[in-house]
Amino acid sequence: MRLPRVVIAAAASGQGKTTVAVGVMAALTRAGHVVAGAKVGPDFIDPGYHELATGRPGRNLDPWLQGESRILPLLAHGAATPDPADLTVVEGVMGLFDGRLGTDGWASTAHVATLTRSPVVVVIDISSASRTVAATVHGLRTFDPDVRVAGVILNKAGSTRHADEVRRSVEQLGVPVLGVLPRDAGVSAPSRHLGLVPAAERPEAAAALDRLAEQTAELIDLDAIVEIASAAPDLDTLPWSPVTLPDRARMPSRRVAVAGGRAFTFRYAETEEQLRALGLEPVVFDPALDTALPAGTAGIYLGGGFPEVHAGALSTNRRLLADVRDAVLSGVPTVAECAGLLYLCEAVDGHGLVGAVPARAAMHPRLTLRYVTATAPEDTLLAPAGAEVRGHEFHRTRTTPGHGERAAWRLHGSAADGSPEGWSLDPAGTGSPTVHASYLHTHWAGHPELGLRFAEAVHASPHERSVDPGAPGVRSVVDARSTNESGTGGNAPAATNHPGSGNAHDPGEDLLEHHGDLETDPHLVDLAVNVRLAAPPPWLANRLREHIGDLAAYPDVRGATRALARRHGVGEDTVLPTSGAAEAFVLLARMTDARRPVVVHPQFTEPEAALRRAGVVPERVVLDAADGFRLEPGRVPDDADLVVIGNPTNPTGVLHPRSVLESLRRPGRLLVVDEAFMDTITGERDSLISPDMDGVLVLRSLTKTWGLAGLRAGYAVGSPAVVGALARQQPHWSVSSLAASVMEATSTPAAVAEAEAATRETDLWRNHLVAGLRALGLSPIASQTSFVLVTVGAGVRERMRERGYALRRGDTFPGLGPEWVRIAVRDPQTIDGMLRELATVLTTQERIA
Repeated sequence: MRLPRVVIAAAASGQGKTTVAVGVMAALTRAGHVVAGAKVGPDFIDPGYHELATGRPGRNLDPWLQGESRILPLLAHGAATPDPADLTVVEGVMGLFDGRLGTDGWASTAHVATLTRSPVVVVIDISSASRTVAATVHGLRTFDPDVRVAGVILNKAGSTRHADEVRRSVEQLGVPVLGVLPRDAGVSAPSRHLGLVPAAERPEAAAALDRLAEQTAELIDLDAIVEIASAAPDLDTLPWSPVTLPDRARMPSRRVAVAGGRAFTFRYAETEEQLRALGLEPVVFDPALDTALPAGTAGIYLGGGFPEVHAGALSTNRRLLADVRDAVLSGVPTVAECAGLLYLCEAVDGHGLVGAVPARAAMHPRLTLRYVTATAPEDTLLAPAGAEVRGHEFHRTRTTPGHGERAAWRLHGSAADGSPEGWSLDPAGTGSPTVHASYLHTHWAGHPELGLRFAEAVHASPHERSVDPGAPGVRSVVDARSTNESGTGGNAPAATNHPGSGNAHDPGEDLLEHHGDLETDPHLVDLAVNVRLAAPPPWLANRLREHIGDLAAYPDVRGATRALARRHGVGEDTVLPTSGAAEAFVLLARMTDARRPVVVHPQFTEPEAALRRAGVVPERVVLDAADGFRLEPGRVPDDADLVVIGNPTNPTGVLHPRSVLESLRRPGRLLVVDEAFMDTITGERDSLISPDMDGVLVLRSLTKTWGLAGLRAGYAVGSPAVVGALARQQPHWSVSSLAASVMEATSTPAAVAEAEAATRETDLWRNHLVAGLRALGLSPIASQTSFVLVTVGAGVRERMRERGYALRRGDTFPGLGPEWVRIAVRDPQTIDGMLRELATVLTTQERIA
């Protein structure tokens, strides 16, 4: 058969092959080609980007999991399904010749390229070499005569001169250079503990892909790649076909609930194709959103993903947890691979989940990544006793205990010789196991007997979930308002009596001193605190670790001052590093001798609290919700000599135009603008930091964007006279060495660009939150930052705590009442879980009313 194809490989991991491969797929697709994508190896994440780029299912080619004899048929199947493709682009794995350890490159990119007789284009990071790149290409080209290197793409070129030097040396070998990507051209997905973040979890992925496709079309010779693919020799093979049941025609189709959504993104495309061929109807449900299994569920398939990342949203969906637990314990045949195993556990990192598997799971410092052979120790749901399969493990969690009395597998190889793994359970006492829960991933195209055995169990099972399909689903949060509130999911977090959880004020409570962290709890999903990251990014955490050795010396903030001044284009004498913005408020209160101070509310309560502690009682200008909390400059008294305002304002999220704030400048007045959240605004376009700071003092915080609330890092920018007066109030060494290091690190162009990219992601996530709130009939304030203010009604916040979500109470801000809440912008999965519960709470409130 004719099958144009090309393999995108690399000299080593981290060279840019995923970016290039996905970019080529996207650019060719946008140029009108029908492109099929495939990935060498077991990885689930890259095929998700392939699917986004091509509009076709992403495929995997792995001789270990599937067997050498199935690689060509699976390649042909991917090229023909759902319709014939013009060409196939195969992304490699690791370095070109890197495969399973101890096997001389088994399952490597070169192995698959040889099996499929595919030409190879190699991506090479040239950032730290020039002519040596040619030596590398020469070695890759000649190491194995059966591997044909047909072209090279140079990545991370430092300059045109640098690229030209490398190009000349490579082309002297007779190998064409098909493109050069500059060092700053890469558009890549963010990473976390298991590699790239799946495309399904990134609402901005499609937009990023468009940019990548444009760059690829501009910088890489797509016609040359098509020509190389078209020159691949014809193949003697037939496309793969899934196995079927012998008496399939006489069997009615039965539904299998397949976990999906952002928390369960890992499953091979052939798995669902195999299920359909076996007379089963896969119906995808989202464990974070849907409140019951699909109607008619007779089997459950829980694949891989990141439940540990989304455990908060999953644990609060108590109705679904109860339904899944009831189904599993009643004997509905259930397969749970890796993430599915975690979901069935009693808890993950303290978040209660289904509880059908008698174990608890937690993150572990070591990554488990390995190919293994497994045997069934006895008859299980998937295999008869003694059956042998090949699989892989890829996780950074551990369960306690590590396996059940009746294990799902015994593992062999990679220091796992004979060790039991997973759980094979018969919770309903049927006499045969109905639950197979394991960390091991298998490929059902490589082991069709596994799918066949599962299908036979589903067809033979008397169980079928008889649930009204219109009642439980929360595909749309609008529909959720009409659902019945049923089921509690016994492992979900209980309500707490944490400070801030009550509706009424403590008579002795100073609301100006209240902070959102009083409203959080380890068992609640935190939407009350506006810190973007759960921890500093790895590069910043590494820098902090490196500087721990400097702690014996007293802090020196001169480097931080210089870095901050350069970052904003102002003089060093206009910058004062502080221990967070909170210290700056205290310094201001100590410094001021204002006769008529004014604080514009609603906003951070800390400035007024600091002034009052210093014996200064300011007047309040309270903005009106009916006007969208917009500032009318005329409302500020002309003779006010100290005016404090937030921009963007906390908790409203309103961004006041720079021109409006500039109109507040007066001779003899100090205008203090709290810009703690200005780095969440694209381009920081309305910041008042400028070379002319006369009469203006801007306060900044680095803790929100960089996940540093526990470190306290901020700064003030003002005229030299005002900054000098603040400095005279500051204790010696109030800014720690580590905080000063953070100020330097986050002021670099690369860090500023990273923060800017984060603002674009925040914009997308905020839009998702606002759309969801509006779909519930609510009217959120038009925020432009990392939180949204909305009125939901008195008592709703407390009800949301009972359902596992901490929202920031509004009545601690002057001008707001108990019907207001502030919701931090989080990832869409977390937001959707919150909207699911909010919909139910609002529905209940309406019924009571």
